[in-house]
Amino acid sequence: MQSLRRILSFDSVTALRGCATVEAPKGKAMSARENDDKPGKKKTSQGVGREKAIYAKRFTEKEDKRRRRTWKALCRHFFQKYIAPEDTVLDIGAGDGLFIRNIIAKRRIVADLNPQVESLRAEDIEVLNVPAAEIAEHLDGQVDVVFMSNFLEHLPSKILVLDVLQECFSVLKAGGKILILQPNIRYVGAAYWDYIDHHIALTEHSLAEALQTTGFQIKQIVPRFFPYTAKSRLGILAPFTALYLKLPILWRFFGKQTFVLAEKPTG
Repeated sequence: MQSLRRILSFDSVTALRGCATVEAPKGKAMSARENDDKPGKKKTSQGVGREKAIYAKRFTEKEDKRRRRTWKALCRHFFQKYIAPEDTVLDIGAGDGLFIRNIIAKRRIVADLNPQVESLRAEDIEVLNVPAAEIAEHLDGQVDVVFMSNFLEHLPSKILVLDVLQECFSVLKAGGKILILQPNIRYVGAAYWDYIDHHIALTEHSLAEALQTTGFQIKQIVPRFFPYTAKSRLGILAPFTALYLKLPILWRFFGKQTFVLAEKPTG
């Protein structure tokens, strides 16, 4: 059981959204990652001011390879079912695009301040280099689905968390969905603070309350869904992830990230 627990443990930066593997998969950007890495300069009010240096060293090449395989399986075997081929999808804090690159949709958009996302344009993905709370004024039309993974914990305040969720509400069509993969402080515990750029601690309850406060209707909550980090020794991660996703009973033992599905009311 102990060895299985080790195998199931991932790691977070972005997570898997995050996610570090999943949770930390991405190189989260956006408002929380707007950065200025010059030590002599004043830090920005959003983020810790050294994000570029932090994310450059967070994962080894081997860990990045595992993250890519993990995200591919996550999208194919879990997230894609919430997204139709004709949908417009917005990925906030996309980082290296591990989610959006593996999703099938008519129109794919990322919003991130990290210059790294510019490379996604070559894959027919629209790029918005704008803060997460200012997307609507730069977006052409509304979207069907908003996705965030391991992003909200990087924001510097709960006020900004609510501002970002309100922005998500604004850019969604009536009946549109928001999918959030978020490390849960209740299950991650002290390890939540192992990353210098984590500011906000959320549980499934505080996340649901934030969504409801900004107008969303909660449709599904899985408090314990996916393991926390990406620094696993597991070599063949993608096939294992697919199997894990088919066995919800394992989520109750190894899940430390919460999955939430919420909708914008049609009325």
